[in-house]
Amino acid sequence: MIQYQQEIRRLVRLALPILLAQVAQTAMTLVDTIMAGRYSAIDLAAISVASSFWLPIVLTSQGIIMALTPIVAQLNGAQKQAQIPTTVAQGLWLTLLVFIPAGLLLYYSPMLLHWMDVSVVMAEKTTNYLHAMLLGLPAYLFYQVLRNYAEGLSHTVPGMCIGFAGLLLNIPLNYLLIYGVWGFPELGGVGCGFASAGAMWFMAIAMTMYVLKSPSYQQCRLFQHYIGWQWDSIRRIFKLGAPIALALFCEVTLFTVVALLLAPLGPEIVASHQVALNYSSLIFMLPLSLGYAVTIRVGHSLGELQPKQAKVAVICGLLVGLTITVMTASSTILLRTWIATQYTDDPTVITLAAHLIIFAAIYQFSDTIQAISSGALRGLKDTRVIFVITLISYWMIGIPVGTILGLTDWVTPRMGPQGFWLGIILGLTTAASMLALRLRKTLRKTLQQHPV
Repeated sequence: MIQYQQEIRRLVRLALPILLAQVAQTAMTLVDTIMAGRYSAIDLAAISVASSFWLPIVLTSQGIIMALTPIVAQLNGAQKQAQIPTTVAQGLWLTLLVFIPAGLLLYYSPMLLHWMDVSVVMAEKTTNYLHAMLLGLPAYLFYQVLRNYAEGLSHTVPGMCIGFAGLLLNIPLNYLLIYGVWGFPELGGVGCGFASAGAMWFMAIAMTMYVLKSPSYQQCRLFQHYIGWQWDSIRRIFKLGAPIALALFCEVTLFTVVALLLAPLGPEIVASHQVALNYSSLIFMLPLSLGYAVTIRVGHSLGELQPKQAKVAVICGLLVGLTITVMTASSTILLRTWIATQYTDDPTVITLAAHLIIFAAIYQFSDTIQAISSGALRGLKDTRVIFVITLISYWMIGIPVGTILGLTDWVTPRMGPQGFWLGIILGLTTAASMLALRLRKTLRKTLQQHPV
């Protein structure tokens, strides 16, 4: 019991700053949505559709970089700090390669709006918002490399502090650019894109200064000398990170496709879906942060050749995560109407969103299991299976079931957004079950190979 209590304390110490950093990161989109919604319903809907393009692209790019965390954690656990600067440098080179296709996709993605039943005004606002966010993409990816480097060393507080500083900067910038005060242009929801881009550049610069100046990072001597391309290292990072990225893409596009399919049904339905999705994304930061902490602990334990300790970290992560989920799911159901009113004053949107938030509460349990299981598998460097499972669960089960229930009368009278959310629940539950089984198998195999 003492061993488990100690591990729980380690996980909480790691996860709490990661949670706050993730909340700050998610809150930027949340703040954009709320402040744009106060400006007009069209601006709220435009940002909702724009997020459907932005999130898959940026999170897929970020997923490749996430491979740095378990790599750095294992090197740190094995006392091989001298190899860390080279690994981080190759991560930065890889980021440059990732940015080129990601930037092109983000720039040209609004062309898809011509194939959708979207008004000209809404399409223009969506396009301009995305192009504004593109200005901050390179800074965001650079910041994520340094953040993953710090978290691989079990230093999770810097990302938290800088993330919140970026959020605090984003709020007044939003106000200035949405409403055009103090001589700034009145850009409406598009102003949120420029404000977020500015906050991203601030975060990248602040994180760079911190890792260069803080005494905690001097042992790794990052950026002390030029390190060129090393294709073998870049390929190893990409091989580990690509399945993570594709898994994130499958998960995010599950919600993206739903938003796009709902777009022709009217701005009220799109807005209500976005409200429920934003709130559920915020709550998801709890198990996601625990999953990141489990990645760090599992990677560090394997670097120390202590696979039994890695198993303890996984068990503790699941126990803590499910305990928290019981509380968050209960409070979500009880406060669903109040939650919806924090996003908008529109009574139609409030009613629809409050109903969808119930579905968000239900799938929190599956989300917790899949997030922590995925984090443990990343720490074990068993990432390819994560992509395969998410592809099957979301695209072969979640999307088809949601489409049938939401847009057809094949099984029941068409359910609209509720049908899609039922499909999401089924997809997430399938993913959680399969990932948990894979984690059990991989842990057992690791313990047999290193019975320490």
